[in-house]
Amino acid sequence: MTVASPVALVVILAAQLMVVLDFSIVNVALPSIQRDLGFSPGGLQWVVTAYSIAFGGLLMLGGRAGDVLGRRRLFLAGLAAFSIASLAGGMSRSAGMLVAARAAQGVGAAVVAPTALALLATMFAEGPARNRAIGMYGATASVGFVAGLVLGGALVATIGWRAVFWVNVPIGIAAAVVGWLSLPADERMSARGVPDVVGAVLVTSATATLAYLPVAGTTDGWGSVRFVAAALLAAVLLVAFVRWERSHADPLVRLGILRLRALRAANVVTLLFGAWNGGEVLILALYLQRILGYSPLEAGLASVPQGLAGFTAGLVGARLANRFGIKALVVATTATAVVGHIVLSQVIGSGSNVLIAAALVAIGFGNGGSSFAATVAGTTGVGDVEQGLAGGLINSSRQIGSALGVAALMDVATTLAAHHDGPAAAALAIGYRGALLFAAGLAAAAFVVSAALVPARHVERTSGARTRFGLRPELEPRR
Repeated sequence: MTVASPVALVVILAAQLMVVLDFSIVNVALPSIQRDLGFSPGGLQWVVTAYSIAFGGLLMLGGRAGDVLGRRRLFLAGLAAFSIASLAGGMSRSAGMLVAARAAQGVGAAVVAPTALALLATMFAEGPARNRAIGMYGATASVGFVAGLVLGGALVATIGWRAVFWVNVPIGIAAAVVGWLSLPADERMSARGVPDVVGAVLVTSATATLAYLPVAGTTDGWGSVRFVAAALLAAVLLVAFVRWERSHADPLVRLGILRLRALRAANVVTLLFGAWNGGEVLILALYLQRILGYSPLEAGLASVPQGLAGFTAGLVGARLANRFGIKALVVATTATAVVGHIVLSQVIGSGSNVLIAAALVAIGFGNGGSSFAATVAGTTGVGDVEQGLAGGLINSSRQIGSALGVAALMDVATTLAAHHDGPAAAALAIGYRGALLFAAGLAAAAFVVSAALVPARHVERTSGARTRFGLRPELEPRR
């Protein structure tokens, strides 16, 4: 455990803000990018897909590399890579150049995200102190989500789409410089054997293939040769990875970490959360713009209640967790997300902004609380030497879940709309309602998993770490 400084915490939160901001801000700019660079309708998706495949595919490797090579070193390198790629993205003169820049952004983000979470977990002791830090981490994500939608609409309308990439550059540079001065130095690593290159290639290929599956399913069909082939390849790669890691003397991933019940539950909940959250954000944006005729900026402003509720959940989550326990919190917040999505599915199209805002507040609080609680559960009980791996697993689950959720909810919406014979707007509304009910089902599955698998008052150990879920640990940050 290292000494936590307020400045170091701000650096990590700034990096989290940048990564989340980039996700939502680029989506707002897609129509302008398509017109300016001449993307085909099918090619435009690669602005998003190139980023998501690189990000999702490299998260586990990025997190584990931080454990082995030094989290501070990898975190700063990831910030630099993300900033340079953002600058290149804003200067792109062709579709190919922008797609390449987005892939490079994904590589940088895949290093920043898990090492940032690992730095938090190792700078703060288990219990109230770490819970507060993770709560601020989640609250920052909610701010970045809303800021990306609102700022993206404003930048596209005033400066142009290139500004949505350039805005990352000053944030990344400032965070890297301040981080160099404030983040705790990496501990001297003990001598290691031959690097597990084969394991790195297998796990990266497997997770990248999993991230690609939704693309194949939505473009060619869920029963297409391409989708089936990709699914089989992912399965083969995962099996090969597990077999290789079990036989390697110095594995990239110690598979024993998966024996932690809380970590397994946290990853399932995070996968489901990524699915319902990613899909709902897109469905809401489409509803506001296609049916209500909102501009991108107006759609972003309409999403503010959800972001503010998520921000609040992040801030009060630590206090609630310390009082009631992680299990109670994740059960309550997943249930809140279920209710919020059901209500939203019934009130969209009603013309009642008050009811829609109330539903979005419930969704935002449920989302923010679920993400926070799952992250705390996933990092508790993990030894310092494997926090990067835990961060990579949690972030991979969320990223893959988001890709699958967006594809699944859009498929539900499109299918239901196609079977409606009425006006186009009415058909779209029916499709969007069905998709939101599907999102409620995903949140309900997370509720069941949380109730069944998240430990209430259970002691687990890994790498010498001891945890007590639902109790008030005596540990505080080292001063």
